[in-house]
Amino acid sequence: MQNQTKNPTEGLNPEFKKEPDKFNSAEQGPMFDKVMRENMEEVLPDMVKDVLHLHLVNSEEIPDDLQHTKERKPDLLKKVTDAYGQVYILQVEYQRSDDGNMAARMAEYYIMLHRQYKLPINQHVIYIGAGSPTMSTTIITKDLKFRYKLTALSAVNHEVFLGSEKIEQRMLAILGKVPDENLERVLEQLLLDIESLDVGELTIGKYLTQLRVLLELRNFRKEILNNMALVGKIFEEEKDILYLRGEYKGEHKKALEIARQMLAEKEPLEKIARYTMLSIEELEAL
Repeated sequence: MQNQTKNPTEGLNPEFKKEPDKFNSAEQGPMFDKVMRENMEEVLPDMVKDVLHLHLVNSEEIPDDLQHTKERKPDLLKKVTDAYGQVYILQVEYQRSDDGNMAARMAEYYIMLHRQYKLPINQHVIYIGAGSPTMSTTIITKDLKFRYKLTALSAVNHEVFLGSEKIEQRMLAILGKVPDENLERVLEQLLLDIESLDVGELTIGKYLTQLRVLLELRNFRKEILNNMALVGKIFEEEKDILYLRGEYKGEHKKALEIARQMLAEKEPLEKIARYTMLSIEELEAL
């Protein structure tokens, strides 16, 4: 996943027609990438424990711009110590579609990480698309045996996410194993959770935008819901990050305007990026 200068919120379809390939498009891909990057970092400890079943006692940031790469940048890279005292490099990639070259990509990462850090490498791909992934997890030849670990969120009980104290992780219940007939109840609870947050309209709008992105990734169909008032609340334009102050609807210009105000107040770039959904590169250029 790579940051792009295009405003990631541009092009959202509020009607959410079923378009399975939408998140592979230039318009929708950056929006999804932005949501997953900011939320996954926030919920990393819980995801590692509850989804990857790793018990870590310490982790530290390490540079993720690997040398000798072809513009490769891991989604998440940390040096960690587990409950057994083992020290290793943890790499996690988030994948929204099947990739026939995934095993080769992960093998490239493995060699580069091993060369740079001389530590054991623990690699995980978290599949966040609809359905079950079919991509290979191994490379087996006469001279090479390689494998990485693949986990599909669609196979994880959605209750695992709903039990979290963090709204970012609770929203991932949408991508978990939740039957269509239970989705309405889950959405009602998530909407109540978001609206009850004491964080201000700006952040509420951000979370509702993220909720819509995750629903679209799930190939959400409004006809499976009976509560149309719920649908109206979730897709109410005025709640969206791009409609925060009235008449100007969703333009990149508005996000930049909010960012300039926050920059003038000397807010950290990471905080402004989370609130406006602009990239760090765009903010640095202001």
